[in-house]
Amino acid sequence: MKYLTRTIWLLSLVSLFTDLASEMLYPVMPLYLQSIGFSVVLIGVLEGVAEATAGLSKGYFGQWSDRLGRRLPFVQWGYGLSALSKPMLAVLTAPWWVFLARTTDRLGKGLRTGARDALLSDETTPKNKGRVFGFHRSLDTLGAVLGPVLALLWLAARPGDYRLLFLLAFLPGLAAVGITLAVHEKPKVPSAQPVRPFWASFSYWQRAPSSYRRVASGLLVFAFFNSADTFLLLLARQRGLPDATVIGLYIFYNLVYALSALPAGHLSDRLGPRPMLVTGLLLFSLVYAGMTQAHELLVFALLFGLYGLYAAATEGISKAWLSNLCVPADTGAALGTYAGLSSIAALLASALTGLVWQLFGSTAAFGLSAAVAAGVALFLARTRLPSKE
Repeated sequence: MKYLTRTIWLLSLVSLFTDLASEMLYPVMPLYLQSIGFSVVLIGVLEGVAEATAGLSKGYFGQWSDRLGRRLPFVQWGYGLSALSKPMLAVLTAPWWVFLARTTDRLGKGLRTGARDALLSDETTPKNKGRVFGFHRSLDTLGAVLGPVLALLWLAARPGDYRLLFLLAFLPGLAAVGITLAVHEKPKVPSAQPVRPFWASFSYWQRAPSSYRRVASGLLVFAFFNSADTFLLLLARQRGLPDATVIGLYIFYNLVYALSALPAGHLSDRLGPRPMLVTGLLLFSLVYAGMTQAHELLVFALLFGLYGLYAAATEGISKAWLSNLCVPADTGAALGTYAGLSSIAALLASALTGLVWQLFGSTAAFGLSAAVAAGVALFLARTRLPSKE
């Protein structure tokens, strides 16, 4: 695997440790917030503010890294802020402090995402980008497998001891920051484009190639109907599965995702990103349609496994495709803009799914997402691109 350079390996390990730290807190965060007095509404507001911070900042910092011709400082500071946010939650329980900690974490994600993805893109050639992004997603998702497992083991031994868990989650985050210090980036010609104000974070869209806008538009329509994975877990709980089993399904999904991401990247480089993305969207449609009828554990396990295959066929490959549809000097802005708009679309998607679920039931909510995913798959399969894919 000569296409995996030292920098790609290091950035992938950084993502593994960072995701491990974040996912250690995933199963316990709602419980912790409720234990310190957060209502469901306040939790929703907290997550909304946090995700909006990440979404609005990804495009801004991505284009800033293009303008400076530097990626690494954004990567290092971004992972540093996310690591710092973990122990912050153990210091105080005041709502304003919790908001600050959560926003710090998401600002770190916004700071690093565009620059990191651009750095991965800079390290390879168009014919290998599927494999590179697939490998990165594989190690990143391995952290999402290990994190919940460690959290469950910790809480089984020390029930309710959330604060010390937040402090422990700082350790893999700190390891991730340390690894970034060993990364070296290649010299890069700065972009001639000026850095737009923060409120114009998505200005790249105006000058982006039409092929980029067409593919990104289809993916963003899908993102607007692709709600948070929390709804899948909630449905499984409502259908009678115990909490431990539901978390086990989440771990299983991430394990399938981690094992499938690199092979999916290989197939993308051989067959092209278009057929892989279309296949992934069709798998999503199948999973969400199946969820409307699922009641047995084996059916849920099958659907969560297919959901892992969907993620492997879309997450990293969409970035690889879009990075090939822009000029190299704009890679940070292109990937940051897409990541930012996707975050905002995902936030709206969760609100929309929750509203449809409340008004018309879970079958309508999941059926709507399944239908839109199938429509976007058809659009991407048939759309003509004026420039190379």
